[in-house]
Amino acid sequence: MSLFKARDWWSAVLGEGEEFDQGCLCVGDVDNSGSGHDKVVVGSYMGMLRIFSPHTSKSSEGGVADALLLEVQLQNAIIQVEVGKFVSCSELLHLAVLHPRKLSVYSVSGTAGNVEHGDQYQLKLVYEHNLQRTACNMTYGTFGGVTGHHSLCIQSMDGMLMFFEQDSYSFGRFLPGFLLPGPLVYNPRTDSFLTVSSARQLESYKYETLAVATEAESRQDPDLPLKTGGKRLTPDWTFILGEQALDLCVPSFSHSSSSIFVLGERNLYCLRDNGQIRFMKKLEFNPSCFLPYASVTDGTTNLLLGNHTNMLLVYQDVTLKWAAQLSFVPVAIRVANFPEIKGVVVSLSSDGHLLCSYMGTDPSFFSTPKVDAREADYEQVDAEMKKLQKFIREATRTQDILPKAEAEEDLIVTVAVSSSMDNPSQALIQDIDGLPVPSVTVQVKVKARCVVQASKLTVGIQPPLAVTQEQFVLEPMGVGSSTVVAFSAFLNGRYPAADLTGDVTVSYSSPTGVPRVLQSRFSLPLALVCVPSFPAKTTKFKITVDTNQPPVNLNAIFPEFSAKSEDKDGNSLAFQFLSGAKVTVQASKTSQRYRIQSDHFEDMWLVVKELVQRFDQHFSKLGVKDFKKSFSGPLPLQEYFLSVDNHFQLRVSAQQYQDLLSERAVQFRAIQRRLLTRFKDKTPAPLQNLDTLLDATYSQVIALAEAAEENRALLEEAFVRLRSATHLLVLLLSLWQGLTPDQTAILEATLLPLLQDTPQLGWEESCDAAVSHLLRSCLSRSPKDQATSLAQAGGPMLGLPSDTARLKKHITLMCDRIGKGGRLTLASEANVQVPVQIQNLAAPGGVEPIAEVAGDGEELELPPETTKFIKKKQPSKKVKKDKEKKEVSKESSEASVREEVGGAEEPVKEAKKEKKESSKEKKESKKDSSKEPKEEAKKESKKESSSSKEKKESSKEKKEKDKDKEGKEASKESGDKKVSRKSSVKVKEKKKEPEAGDG
Repeated sequence: MSLFKARDWWSAVLGEGEEFDQGCLCVGDVDNSGSGHDKVVVGSYMGMLRIFSPHTSKSSEGGVADALLLEVQLQNAIIQVEVGKFVSCSELLHLAVLHPRKLSVYSVSGTAGNVEHGDQYQLKLVYEHNLQRTACNMTYGTFGGVTGHHSLCIQSMDGMLMFFEQDSYSFGRFLPGFLLPGPLVYNPRTDSFLTVSSARQLESYKYETLAVATEAESRQDPDLPLKTGGKRLTPDWTFILGEQALDLCVPSFSHSSSSIFVLGERNLYCLRDNGQIRFMKKLEFNPSCFLPYASVTDGTTNLLLGNHTNMLLVYQDVTLKWAAQLSFVPVAIRVANFPEIKGVVVSLSSDGHLLCSYMGTDPSFFSTPKVDAREADYEQVDAEMKKLQKFIREATRTQDILPKAEAEEDLIVTVAVSSSMDNPSQALIQDIDGLPVPSVTVQVKVKARCVVQASKLTVGIQPPLAVTQEQFVLEPMGVGSSTVVAFSAFLNGRYPAADLTGDVTVSYSSPTGVPRVLQSRFSLPLALVCVPSFPAKTTKFKITVDTNQPPVNLNAIFPEFSAKSEDKDGNSLAFQFLSGAKVTVQASKTSQRYRIQSDHFEDMWLVVKELVQRFDQHFSKLGVKDFKKSFSGPLPLQEYFLSVDNHFQLRVSAQQYQDLLSERAVQFRAIQRRLLTRFKDKTPAPLQNLDTLLDATYSQVIALAEAAEENRALLEEAFVRLRSATHLLVLLLSLWQGLTPDQTAILEATLLPLLQDTPQLGWEESCDAAVSHLLRSCLSRSPKDQATSLAQAGGPMLGLPSDTARLKKHITLMCDRIGKGGRLTLASEANVQVPVQIQNLAAPGGVEPIAEVAGDGEELELPPETTKFIKKKQPSKKVKKDKEKKEVSKESSEASVREEVGGAEEPVKEAKKEKKESSKEKKESKKDSSKEPKEEAKKESKKESSSSKEKKESSKEKKEKDKDKEGKEASKESGDKKVSRKSSVKVKEKKKEPEAGDG
């Protein structure tokens, strides 16, 4: 049992299927017993009136029946019940019951019984008023300062206040600007009525103002002149709440400091009688009802507040003092005094739960028994320790960190793709360049092994492919039942797809409430994106695939595309993509080669992939176990880089459009401000063609937005084409070097780190970071390079590069390393032992790793003690000319790239002239690199020497380097006399830059 729970003193359930609301509960000495003890009066919307006198029952039987004093079925629904002095010339309390079209006042009297059945109570009608308008709520009080009896005020649904003084009707007034009725309360201190209008503001009307206002015979337009004498009704004051009010209350106890309480939908307000706010409390829940009551502290008011989370909260002004849990959501709360207990909280729910409770806790009377002191049995403790250590060793031996999957899943998902195209097609684009766009039906069968209540099925497919419906909500399934859903897939773009696979994901909750996800993959047929055609004789791009088996008939491999083939021998086949590109496959008659050719490099990807897969299936059916396929030609890197450059240029254009749009938007807003200032000026001034400038700027903004949108569509298409080209390059690399599936997966994840571009992160920088990591780790020249890459910190934040030259060099070098036997693995880092010196560098406060200088197959070996003295240095400050700065930075970046990946290896396709120049630069760097560490160490060891001495040494060093380099650099560079210093700066940059990936 919860500690903070409302203590149940007495409770009852009223009827079956009855409804109750805010005004259906009141407490008071309605039978005028004189004891000062309250009775609970409850009325329902079904017209049932009940009066209770709760008390504790010794026996569980008959508790509610004994407490029920009276139960009467009235003819009409009961909207509100109140207890007050409603009969003239009588000080007794009477019961006022408000019906939709009637107000009835009853007297409740009790007669002492002479037998064991107890007292008898009767309900007598004193008077009633038939209402001309439908009532909403009512309030009572000593209107006009009259003492001794109470008057009644009823608010109708159309905004009329009807005043009754005992058994006579006084007058009626319409509230101004009325739309919907709100809560109504009377403030006896100021003799005014408070309500919340549809304008979401609290309004106060004095009774005197209402009495002298225009007689309300019918609703009048407030803008029209008054037809009869009297004043137009206006509120005395208003206070804007900004939300609809649930209830109003004006406490009448003495030390309430004249407060008005308003319960809003999300806030609690406390105002003074003149409309000034005292405090406001923002609620973190949805309230349902509230009741202010007297506080023991002067100047404060206590509040009972019920909410929709079944909580009863006690506030002292804005401070939460207590919280108690209820078993229902209260709609009305009252505080009553009963013979056995005072201050009982009476709460009522909308479905008739009546509860009398009090605050408190359940104290625990459990006391911990004393434990007998005994000596420890060390042999038993030692045996238990050994047992636990055995369990720990067995647990650490198992490498399975992930939880083991169950033998049988709760659901079985089966995806079946139709072997024939739909008729008619479900594609949104009916035809592309005269070719009809087909669609294919995919059926998903979900079978349940247990009861599954709510499950959702989602279809994921890469653009430009699309499906007719992406999400399905499955019906609840029992044990062994199944559900089948179907959708159609089709091409929804004017460019070929990069991937014909899709995913079906089913999310559901197990019977124990654990969320589960199942995923199944399906492949769409190649005929969905292309049709058979006639072979092309001349094309731009060609790829040759070798096999170790005799050539096969292509018509047998692709039976669905053999309809238009002119070659009956099956030596050639053509695929016409719906987007316009044509791919031709030719089989050699004499050798075991197959040639794939097309005018677009990336369009060959799907055909090459399908050809390789169908070869594997064909020869596996024939029982050939030693079937091998390979690619012997040079890698088409230059063709691949065309797709990279196209994608990069579109990304640059997107950034430029974004910048231009920002500039034009700033200009547009500035012109708007100028025009607004001119229009607001009392003395008109000429516009000075600002309106023309505004129209021109607006046209530019619209044109730029349309151009940016068109560029975005082109960028999406370019990225799909780049994905196709990348997939093709990965496939050719795997065929070239015979990579395993794991190595192919690593290569594909490296070259395709993203499924789509984002404004924050693009493909170029992500791919460059991944390729650089491979070159520093598993494709590095020595274990030392791997250890160095492990010791260095993370690189800078990725961003759009200035060009693609760096990325192209890295990809070219990666292909070269793979071609020379490099192994793609992710476990190399774990197998490398990091030297002690490198561990010191990786420690906090260590310096960055030292870059390796490129040489002719040699590496620069530095003493361990010198590594801590070498620091990163900046280029010489004497390089002043912009031209020299650009050239030096360009050569230093090239040197850093070569250093990062190992240094000694050259690109695959490098011109002879570049080879000669690079070899000369390497020889020069070897000569200078032997001097550089010693000079650096001397400089660091002499930190306390004077600055003039350092300047002399540095100038002397530069003069010596200039003399050594002038003869060799003069023949290579022309024009400038100071160009000879580039080589020395370049060698320095090699040492200073830690890795090319970090730059």
